[in-house]
Amino acid sequence: MTEVPTPQATKEVKQCCARLYESDIAKILLGDSFHPGGLRLTERLGALMNLTRESRVLDVASGAGTSALFLAEHFGCQIVGVDYSEQNVERSNELAANKLLASRAHFELGDAERLHFADASFDAVICECAFCTFPDKSSAAREFARVLRPDGHVGISDLTRGAVLPKELEGLLAWIACIADAQPVEGYADYLRSAGFDVRTVENHDGALVELVHQIRMKLLSAEVLVGLKKLALSNVDFTSAKQMAKSAVAAIEQGQLGYAVLVVAKTALPPAPFSIEK
Repeated sequence: MTEVPTPQATKEVKQCCARLYESDIAKILLGDSFHPGGLRLTERLGALMNLTRESRVLDVASGAGTSALFLAEHFGCQIVGVDYSEQNVERSNELAANKLLASRAHFELGDAERLHFADASFDAVICECAFCTFPDKSSAAREFARVLRPDGHVGISDLTRGAVLPKELEGLLAWIACIADAQPVEGYADYLRSAGFDVRTVENHDGALVELVHQIRMKLLSAEVLVGLKKLALSNVDFTSAKQMAKSAVAAIEQGQLGYAVLVVAKTALPPAPFSIEK
């Protein structure tokens, strides 16, 4: 487990993350679903957590609200999304109203490490490609456990990494891009076990990450051409660095240094069971 940053550093990282995911470049490169696998992997998480119309679900770091609204529509569950970005919350609630889903899905401003919900408020928690960005992962895991009812499930999809990454993938930019503070699968499992969870399912989804990175590389090339032709306005975008990071990410995935995984854990008093990664 990594060292917990100071409160000021924690605040700065969260603010930087929020601003990045509100940015035009993020929307261009990542589209509506800001994680590998898109809604296909969101559906997989919902199925693994056995979501039903009776389920009350919390989507932590809900971003644009795409996943939460999909879950409400596909599984019929009640869902609350929390995000650190006020802009994301406003837009997500507008989207829920436009989709006539406001009775089953709503969004609130919130911090994963200090959730403002009562104990045992939810049947399930979902967190997609965001747990790795939380500065204090132990606190976030404990908050997940606190707001869950007995036998509730947490579904996480996230980047995984080895001990060493190329230098292009280190530093604050990579931190914000969900890379530098990603963990091995065992690292995520340790945080969750320490909060009282039993790991039930672990799946390897490296292919989804490869697909996303290739899509980003193509969109970067297109965006760079459009900016050069003055048909697209993007300020302060270093296309050279961005393309190098994407290239390094592909190489890291091929070398097994970077990957993507799904974990489903249960809040239980039983002793934790051993787990293995499903290929």
